Amino acid sequence: MGTVRLFKSLNHDQRNTFVACFLGWTLDAFDFFLLTFVIVPMAHDFATSIADLGYAITLTLAMRPVGAFIFGLLGDRFGRRLPLMIDIVFYSLMELLTAFSPNYTVLLVFRALYGIGMGGEWGLGASLTMESLPVDSRGLFSGILQQGYMFGYLFAAAVYGIVYPIFGWRALFVVGALPALLVIYIRAKVPESPVWLRQRSTVNFWASLGDILKRHWLLFIYVILLMTAFNAMSHGTQDMYQTFLGEQRGLSVKAKSIIGIIYAVGAICGGILVGHLSQKFGRRRLIILTAIGGIILIPAWVFSPALSMLVAGGFLMQFMVQGAWGIVPVHLNELSPGEVRGTFPGFAYQLGNLFAANTAVVEARLADHFRNASGHPDYAKALALFSFVIFLAVIVLAAIGREERGKEF
Repeated sequence: MGTVRLFKSLNHDQRNTFVACFLGWTLDAFDFFLLTFVIVPMAHDFATSIADLGYAITLTLAMRPVGAFIFGLLGDRFGRRLPLMIDIVFYSLMELLTAFSPNYTVLLVFRALYGIGMGGEWGLGASLTMESLPVDSRGLFSGILQQGYMFGYLFAAAVYGIVYPIFGWRALFVVGALPALLVIYIRAKVPESPVWLRQRSTVNFWASLGDILKRHWLLFIYVILLMTAFNAMSHGTQDMYQTFLGEQRGLSVKAKSIIGIIYAVGAICGGILVGHLSQKFGRRRLIILTAIGGIILIPAWVFSPALSMLVAGGFLMQFMVQGAWGIVPVHLNELSPGEVRGTFPGFAYQLGNLFAANTAVVEARLADHFRNASGHPDYAKALALFSFVIFLAVIVLAAIGREERGKEF
C-alpha cells in the first residue's frame, strides 16, 4: 500500500520526468550489455582473443568519466534537460556505428566514444529525478531508476535470443540505435529540474566551482572509492558470467538467454525492494546486508553442479548486487553538494567505473591462470575469488561512510 501511495503522490510532471530518466538509463544499459552477449563471436570475427575483445568493455567503462564530467558540467551550467537529450542522441549514434566496425581497432574507437555518451546519461538522469521527486519517495524511485540498468540487461538478453541466431551480432547494434527516439518524449513532456531553476538565480557556477571542490575533496575521494567497489561488484558478477555459462558450462544461446532473463528479474526485484527499504532502515545498513548476502551466495552462483541450483544462485546473487545498487542514485545525490549535483554523483560514479574498468579482463586472466581439470580456463574460480574480495571492500567502505537520508535539496 505504501508503494501505491508513493506512486499516486507524484504529479504529472514528476511522472513524466521519472519515466524519461528511467528509460534513458534502461536503453543506455541495453546498448552496453549487447556486447557482453557476443564477446565470443566478435572475437572470432576480428581474429582476436576473448580477453582482448574484453578491452572493448574496458574502454567503454574507462571513457564514462569523460562523459560524466562533460555532460555533468553542462547540466550544472545549462540545466539537466537539454544536455540529457544531446547525450542520448550521441550514445545512440555510437551504438549504430559499432554495427559497421570493419576491424578490431575501429570497434575500440566506437566503443570508447559510446562510453562518453553512456557516462553522461546516469548523472543527468539521476539528478533530474531526485531533484524532481518528493523526499519520502526517493528510496523507492531510486531503486526503480537504478534497475533501468537491469531492465536494459533483460531487454538485451531478449533481443540477443531473438536477433542474434538469425541476423548475427552486427544486427544487435543496429537495434541499439533506437534510444534516440526517446529525445522526442523528453522534449515534449519533461520540464527542467525545479532545484536547478532555483539555484540558477543565486549561484555563480564557475566562480564557486573551485571553492566547492576545496570544501568537499575528501567526500569526493570517498565516493570515488565506494563507486569503484560498487562497479567492480556489478561488472564482476555480470560481464563474464555469460562467458562462464557458455564456455565452462556448455550452455546454448537459448539457455544463456533464458538464464540471463531470470537473473535480471532477480536484480530488478532486489533493486526496487532494497531501495524502498533503505528509506526506512538507512542507506548504508542495507548496502552492508546485501554485500554479506552476496558472499554467502557465491558457491550456489558458480559452483552448483545442478543447473536448477545455478539458476537460483544467479537470481539471488543479482538480487543482492542490484539491491545494493538500488540505493546508489539517492545515496549519491543526498551526499552531493547542491551546486554541483549534476556533476558530482555522475562523475564520481563514472570515475569508479574507470578504476573498475579492467574487471572483465582481470577475470579472464584469472580464469586462464587457474584452469580446470580439462585444461580449460576456470571461470568459476575466477568469478568467485574476484567477487569475494569486492564484496568485502563494499562492506568496509559502506561502514566507514556517512549518511544523509532525507536531506532536503
